[in-house]
Amino acid sequence: MTRPPPSQTPDLFAADPLPAREQRLAETFVELADTLVEGFDLMEFLYTLVERCTEFLDVTAVGLMFGDEQGRLRVAASSNEATRLLELFQLQAGEGPCLECYRSGNPVEEPDMAQARARWPLFAPEAVRAGFRTVHALPMRLRERTVGSLNLFHVNPEALPPATTRLAQSLIDVATIGLIQVHGGQRSDVLLDRLQLALLTRVVIEQAKGVMAERRGITPDEAFMLLRSHARASELRLTELAYAVIEGDSEHLLWTLS
Repeated sequence: MTRPPPSQTPDLFAADPLPAREQRLAETFVELADTLVEGFDLMEFLYTLVERCTEFLDVTAVGLMFGDEQGRLRVAASSNEATRLLELFQLQAGEGPCLECYRSGNPVEEPDMAQARARWPLFAPEAVRAGFRTVHALPMRLRERTVGSLNLFHVNPEALPPATTRLAQSLIDVATIGLIQVHGGQRSDVLLDRLQLALLTRVVIEQAKGVMAERRGITPDEAFMLLRSHARASELRLTELAYAVIEGDSEHLLWTLS
């Protein structure tokens, strides 16, 4: 029997390359699940989750909230400053999709915020003023307990396709698994303690953003981009760098003032 030349031998283990978006999505699932790395940065992980959701779900903005020790929602990460302020307004108003989702443990959606004043008298008009017309909130679950909620905002008044919301829930679920894995599958209350720490360290990051924005005359979003890029380049945890900026560490203030 004649063998084909090596160049013509079929490779039974070869696969057609994935399209760019699918390849990037596959890498993201690995990124969110592979948390057993030295120097794992919890806050960078949460901001990466928000960033990837914005990238793949075709939404305008994303916000992530966790419940604190008293069961009250707190902002953990947002894709931009405008979204963070809207999320804070939602908490102050005591109404909105993220709160409903967290309390019920079920997804919440509103395809047109301009028509949602009866549902959320305070939050709906504020969301419209911020430029958002559609909002979806999805639960972040730790086993049987809802520990947080992810808000997806869009400028267009139409609900996201079911396939998109399923993908969003999958990203949240994989991220939760990744967080559990960080602590070797320890009890849920141990992980919840870590999420509480994330809420506290977020305050430090917001303070560092303010320092940088004031000193450099830039927006909070630009300040945060500088923080993240410098933390990565310096192989520092985001929170470590934020503390250094707040405390006036000259080594790190050099680049904030340059």
